[in-house]
Amino acid sequence: MSMCPCAAFLMGPAEEDPSSTGDVCELPQPSRFRLGLLMEHKALPWKHCIHLTLLLVQLSLPEAEASCRILRCNSDFVAATLDLGSSSGGGGGGGAAGEAALSREAMNAGYCSALRSYAMCTKRMARVCRGDLAYHSAVQGIEDLLIQHRCPRVGPTSQPQPLPQGTLSGDACLYERSFLSREGRTPEYLHCSVFGDPHIRTFNHDFQTCAVQGAWPLIDNEYLYVQATSSPSRGGTYSMALTKITVIFKNMRQCIDQQLYQAELDNVPAAFADGSVSSGERQGHHSLTVRTQSPGRHAEIQAAHIGTLLVIRQSGRSLGLSIRSPRDIVEAFGPEQDLQLCVLGCPPSQRLNTLHPPLLDSSPSATISARAHCDALLPARDVYYQACVFDLITGGDLNSSTAAVSAMQDAQKMIPDRETVHLLPISSVEQYRAQPGLALLLLGMLGTLTIS
Repeated sequence: MSMCPCAAFLMGPAEEDPSSTGDVCELPQPSRFRLGLLMEHKALPWKHCIHLTLLLVQLSLPEAEASCRILRCNSDFVAATLDLGSSSGGGGGGGAAGEAALSREAMNAGYCSALRSYAMCTKRMARVCRGDLAYHSAVQGIEDLLIQHRCPRVGPTSQPQPLPQGTLSGDACLYERSFLSREGRTPEYLHCSVFGDPHIRTFNHDFQTCAVQGAWPLIDNEYLYVQATSSPSRGGTYSMALTKITVIFKNMRQCIDQQLYQAELDNVPAAFADGSVSSGERQGHHSLTVRTQSPGRHAEIQAAHIGTLLVIRQSGRSLGLSIRSPRDIVEAFGPEQDLQLCVLGCPPSQRLNTLHPPLLDSSPSATISARAHCDALLPARDVYYQACVFDLITGGDLNSSTAAVSAMQDAQKMIPDRETVHLLPISSVEQYRAQPGLALLLLGMLGTLTIS
């Protein structure tokens, strides 16, 4: 009989079933895709399910009251269990069997200690959280896990370890100032954006159009988790739209408690999920702030403690996200955090050719009209122009062209080297027809090489 992959979370490391066929659990929509990719491995690491389960609780219940700090208990539990099982591995002869058994025993003991600490934290929150569904879900989950792991009710408790701080140490709640003092230079910033149908510009300046539906992780590092959800739009048959963006700023003890932000189509709030517009006050500064230029359609989040800026906006009937973050922050992730579209782009099987939308050959008049419209809005026939044309052809909504325009404007503000803002699309006959000067230049260079 096959077992739901998250059953490994309930059974623990000692009883994990490697023969699971990976039946899908009934999970809230925002995290089904992430779980689906994790399930490609036959043995799902049990600690991934811990983090996933806590994430699902947080994402599905964003209306938690500000006075109830159950997210803090969740973060402490995750921090206390991050390293459990990190040194375990497969292989080995018969002589290693005893050591493996001892390792599993130690892991389970550490897990039980973390569970008891988790239980104590929820007890301290009992009064202020009595009407909070996330709190009651956590309490019931802890009870079930204590039974599943045969954990004694009385015993040692674990002090949660701080999340890895990387370059952030000491008084570092103002990242740029700290980096400049330490390194004698400003940080190197990277830029990523997702917009339209949806199109991704990665931190590595790759540009792709993704045929995706459901929830996709854009960023997943030690400090930040960003997830985008896409759904079929009301436009053409092939049209998709970003309908939800979720941002989790992970707990960083000296600067912030964990904080959640969520935007949905027609609701881009200028506040975090708990209703606050700032968080992490220290020495007269806030680590997190939210502001807006267009209430309900735009939000700008400044995360000073990690030197990161996020801009969420609605363009037409789709959401978009632009982010600027220091390289040190972007690269602070482990091998298990490998599902990041802003880092690796779309899976090859999910990529579309932006230069050739699905309806390109059958709708020449629509193509001509789309190109004329985008020519009038954008200064160059770059990837933003191609994305604009693609969205108009597949969706048929003139308002969708504003997504590419806004993304390009964000890139101009976030990328210090203006020469790299206008990425050229993949080489094609169409590209050279649109840019005859470039074609002549290449022919001239070829002639020079032939003569020499």
